[in-house]
Amino acid sequence: MTRPTKLFNRNFTLLWQGHLVSRVGSQAYIIAMMYWLMEATGSASLMGLVMMVSHLPAGILGPIAGTFADRHSRRTIIVVTDLIRGVLVIALAALFFLRPDSTDLLVVGLFVAGGLLATAGSFFQPAVSAAIPDLVPADKLPQANALNQMSMQLSTFLGQGTGGVLFRLLGAPVLFLIDGISYVFSAISELFIQIPQKLPAKSSDPAVSTFQQFKIDTKEGFAFVWRDRGLRHLFFAAAALNFFAMPILVLLPFYVADFLNATADWYGFLLAAAGLGSMIGFGLFGWLKLDGRRRSITMVAALLLLSGTFAALGLLSSRWSALALLIGTGLTSGFFNVGIATILQATTPSEIRGRVFGLLGTLSMALMPISMGLAGFVADAMDHNIPLIYLACGTATLLAATVLTMSTDFRAFMAFNIADTAVSQEKSAGLTETGPAD
Repeated sequence: MTRPTKLFNRNFTLLWQGHLVSRVGSQAYIIAMMYWLMEATGSASLMGLVMMVSHLPAGILGPIAGTFADRHSRRTIIVVTDLIRGVLVIALAALFFLRPDSTDLLVVGLFVAGGLLATAGSFFQPAVSAAIPDLVPADKLPQANALNQMSMQLSTFLGQGTGGVLFRLLGAPVLFLIDGISYVFSAISELFIQIPQKLPAKSSDPAVSTFQQFKIDTKEGFAFVWRDRGLRHLFFAAAALNFFAMPILVLLPFYVADFLNATADWYGFLLAAAGLGSMIGFGLFGWLKLDGRRRSITMVAALLLLSGTFAALGLLSSRWSALALLIGTGLTSGFFNVGIATILQATTPSEIRGRVFGLLGTLSMALMPISMGLAGFVADAMDHNIPLIYLACGTATLLAATVLTMSTDFRAFMAFNIADTAVSQEKSAGLTETGPAD
């Protein structure tokens, strides 16, 4: 399969627009889940536990899912996992329609659906991250990642910006149904994508079983990360940063209701503001085309500013001030995250890329479920003193970010020349196509 010569080729466009639709539905699902839980139970602890279950599989299955994405058709993984998620959410919507007064049963349904959705997502994400560099020209990789991340934040802007209003007008069951349909639409769209991929040959040694080969491949992913000290520092620092950042997201509905004295609409507006800021950050990274030392400096600055906005949120009592601050939070987060994804994709060979992204998912998210679960209990124990919790978590993220940016290995990793590395990999890759022909 010949490498594409333009960014908006058929394969990348199909993937992008399918994700945009499914992500809009997913954001509506998140708002419906969180506000239904708050109204039906009033428990921050329960909300934290549901969020924990919804993120736990990603922290456990990352290396396995990444290896799976390197050994099997990434296109098939993407299609099947989207279809599974669609069926799951439609089934959850049916439960809410049929048993609207069975609160205990519905809470159990949210726990089960959250865990299964997260399990499917754990396999979906490494496959997508590994596939994108092979769907676009090498010199367009930063823009492709910016667009991919922008679709996620555009969905946040659309889905969560209207989600609070839609929850109040339509209720949770309808929003769940919309999410399920969006996943099915995305799966159908992805059926027509071609993803070039060099699949590993089966071992000729009869003594090496499939399971043993799977273990060998997974260890190769660990070894690749461990050899690069800058990459290694990034992975472990990401775990600490996410641990202290997660309570801010989990407790945001209570921050809006108890501290800002606002309705569910404002919860959606604040999340939409963060999404809008992220889209600006993605666009800036793609437009500036930074490389080398300039990119390293700007990404370090973005990480430090992002951590500072978390702490500042606990000091604000004005709705409009919080809205403006979250735009800044989204901007710095978007700029930093798309930069990290681009560098990882460009510097990692295609045949091992799934394992590296799977490992990143595990290490960066390993502590997130614990953080989410603790956030609710701490909030209840502190009588919902959310601003103090935000200030403490923001200060901790700032300290973790400062330690990371002091690492010369990390700064050197950020300064890699993406264009040269990507072109080198493109010339050396022997790719075969998977999926329907044009």
